[in-house]
Amino acid sequence: MDTLYLVIPCYNEEDVLPETSKQLLCKISSLIEQKKINSKSRIVFVDDGSKDRTWEIISELHKNNPFFQGIKLSKNQGHQNALLAGLMTVKKYADAVISLDADLQDDIDAIDEMLDKYYDGCEIVYGVRNSRDTDSFMKKATAEGYYRSMKILGADVVFNHADYRLMSRKALDSLEDFHEVNLFLRGVVPMIGFKSDVVYYARKERLAGKSKYPLKKMLAFAWEGITSLTTKPIRMITVLGIVIFFVSFIMLIYSLVSYFAGTTITGWTSTIVSIWAIGGLQLFAIGIVGEYIGKVYLETKARPKYFIDEYLDD
Repeated sequence: MDTLYLVIPCYNEEDVLPETSKQLLCKISSLIEQKKINSKSRIVFVDDGSKDRTWEIISELHKNNPFFQGIKLSKNQGHQNALLAGLMTVKKYADAVISLDADLQDDIDAIDEMLDKYYDGCEIVYGVRNSRDTDSFMKKATAEGYYRSMKILGADVVFNHADYRLMSRKALDSLEDFHEVNLFLRGVVPMIGFKSDVVYYARKERLAGKSKYPLKKMLAFAWEGITSLTTKPIRMITVLGIVIFFVSFIMLIYSLVSYFAGTTITGWTSTIVSIWAIGGLQLFAIGIVGEYIGKVYLETKARPKYFIDEYLDD
């Protein structure tokens, strides 16, 4: 039997933690009784600089039950960095780690199937939503459009997968080799390779409280994912510059024809051609420079992703 750790990033989750901890403890206990995992398995909450009583609740849970552990970050670092902090902290103690959100919208009963696939040799198991029937039309359209856009732009992400996944220690050791500061885990994890599979589940309603991802934050997160995984948007600028430059030749022919036909005023031809030609060349030049800046941008960021203030372990 292997050791399983559950890593749960938390930001202002005082409303959901009592019920979340109760359900996760029941799940861990059940898995131990079924001899799917050993008694060294733990539940680890990562407090991402919460402003409410989240850390107090985590500390109390740890005090009352050794199955609960807590990691407190020095300040709010964002969901991805909080999740990464938890994964990197516990990987030396666990054989496998499952990450999930504190609101338990991700069905924890899918953990059983994740473990089955892990024992079958999978190093990574993705939790994937089987539908978006509970989402509003706008949220469903924007989410599906986002995944398709990521695919078109060259970012290899798992469709309808967020951050509910199982990773073995081997996979986590490989994840540690990625040194980008703005690490977009949903796109980086598939780059690791190794044997992987998916588990489908129905997403539930949030236990309590409000979503920490309003539209503005979701859009920022989506843009972060695109810019941290691919330089195709910059290439698109280059292509646009080339297209506009060639359009300028068409405009040149049109302008000359209009000039000789006597339907233009003095100076119109040179002005319109200059605008199109120079504009196209500028975009083309920006695109070429952007190719290099994009590559430097992706490779040279080296600021720390997080700082751990306190770790409540055994």
